[in-house]
Amino acid sequence: MFRSTLLSTTAAFMCSTGLAQAATPADILTNYADIAQAGYEDSLALAQALDAAVDALIADPTDATLTAAKDAWLAARVPYQQTEAFRFGNPSVDAWEGKVNAWPLDEGLIDYVSADLGANDENPFSTANVIANPTLTVAGVSIDASEITPGLLQNLHEVEGIEANVTTGYHAIEFLLWGQDLFGTEHGAGKRPVTDFDPANCTGGNCDRRAAYLKAATELLITDLQDAVANWSEGGQGRMDVTADPNRGIVMAFTGLGSLSYGEQAGERMKLGLLLNDPEEEHDCFSDNTHNSHYFDGLGIRNVYTGRYVRVDGSVVEGPSLYDLVKEKDETLANNLLGDMDRTMVALGDIRTAAEAGTSYDQMLGAGHPGGALVENAIEHLVAQTRNIERAVVLVGAEGVAIEGSDSLDNPTAVFE
Repeated sequence: MFRSTLLSTTAAFMCSTGLAQAATPADILTNYADIAQAGYEDSLALAQALDAAVDALIADPTDATLTAAKDAWLAARVPYQQTEAFRFGNPSVDAWEGKVNAWPLDEGLIDYVSADLGANDENPFSTANVIANPTLTVAGVSIDASEITPGLLQNLHEVEGIEANVTTGYHAIEFLLWGQDLFGTEHGAGKRPVTDFDPANCTGGNCDRRAAYLKAATELLITDLQDAVANWSEGGQGRMDVTADPNRGIVMAFTGLGSLSYGEQAGERMKLGLLLNDPEEEHDCFSDNTHNSHYFDGLGIRNVYTGRYVRVDGSVVEGPSLYDLVKEKDETLANNLLGDMDRTMVALGDIRTAAEAGTSYDQMLGAGHPGGALVENAIEHLVAQTRNIERAVVLVGAEGVAIEGSDSLDNPTAVFE
């Protein structure tokens, strides 16, 4: 599935540079919002498919139904990761995003973990284990967790203000489906047995509650994505925020591109793990799907710049773009930035190719591993494209763009302090 998506998408974006047209900021931002809406609609549809796969797993826990649920989760990540280019500059998205894609997480809050891997001395809830405990104590208050519901998970998410206390979203579901990845920087993802969901042959204890947690988390993901679709539909806050004032909207759009490209992806998601040689810093750490998450984050950046998104069903949403806006003022810079993004996609594609051939992303993070050069190459291209994003911002007069930084890139010694 991913390979066919890659080939069709690559073919599309390699021949989609003829987008130049007279474009007003208002037209560009309407198309920007349309692409956001389409991306969240696709994410919602595939989350609903994931929910159906979870129902099948719970009804008949077999290796086949567990694999099908995992495959549905992997498919659901493809459109969602492309929506991350709408973060950072858009306040409605930034306020919402932590519910669905927060990471890394102290998974012991959710379920059992290895005795020597999972506890966090700085987080008193890192081994609270909601699945095993029908009663929890938070700030001296007893919480009834006898029934695991979406509301309970919402109440426990980032409990006591600790960001690692993630109980909702894609990565909570990922942990439940795969379990902990205990391989470090060796090859191998989580190995949760299907019997963890089988009350008749239960391993890991509390199989009925584990299934209830998985179902509640998936239902909550659907609810949150429905909110995201509404946010970008006609009359939604996200759409109104970017279209009400075209100048402000352009600032939001460029802020999202630069911040995802530099501080978030090149820095926190890639360089930090490489500096620390720490697989806990990989984005999809339980499933070893990080190579795909990085790729589709990069593609989302390019989608926004070119004003073109290929939907899951193969249809295309496209129109006036930031590329057009830049090209009207400086065609060379517009094309240089597009070329930067193309080279970034090739570099991210090289990581995917290596992972699909058997060298997982966490291996690439190992000290001295040759795969680290692939990660470093992609980082360098992300940084390079950010420099031209900054030039484009100055060119179009988008005052107020503040691109998020990262100690991993700006002050590497600080990450070891």
